[in-house]
Amino acid sequence: MNLPNQLTIFRVCCVPFFVLFMLLNTIPYNNYIAVAIFIIASITDFFDGRIARKQGLITNFGKFMDPLADKLLVCAALICMAGTMIPKWVVIIIISRELFISGFRAIAADQNVVLAASMWGKVKTTVQMIMIIVLLVNLPWKFFEIVGIILIYASMALAIISMIDYVVKNIQVLKK
Repeated sequence: MNLPNQLTIFRVCCVPFFVLFMLLNTIPYNNYIAVAIFIIASITDFFDGRIARKQGLITNFGKFMDPLADKLLVCAALICMAGTMIPKWVVIIIISRELFISGFRAIAADQNVVLAASMWGKVKTTVQMIMIIVLLVNLPWKFFEIVGIILIYASMALAIISMIDYVVKNIQVLKK
């Protein structure tokens, strides 16, 4: 298994540890440990794609699992933050988009078509990861509160835009 795919698997393995520290308030500094895990996992997302493209290590496994690993990490964070740091309805919209795109990919896979992540999807994921980090760090300054709110709604908007873009560019999958 190549290095980019190993990084993707590592990111998936980070998810339960992230959730554990997010939910265990009895551990001192649990949010900071959780955000550290989240940052490390997010960095692997950047490097696995970069290494795969630079070294020609792009695989069908990576095309499928990399976006799935991102979804697992981001959705776990959104669920842990729902209703406390992020409005529940925003979380529902974002996760609904992720489930829809996963279903869309499954339809494509059934037709032996592997759909890679789009530019809009990559931007969406990056903004979501930054939003989660900003909200988890929870600096007590008004500026960061405003930035967090902007990132929440930007993440939701990008989720919708990227979903529309993904379907429009791959509409042939639904015509078969």
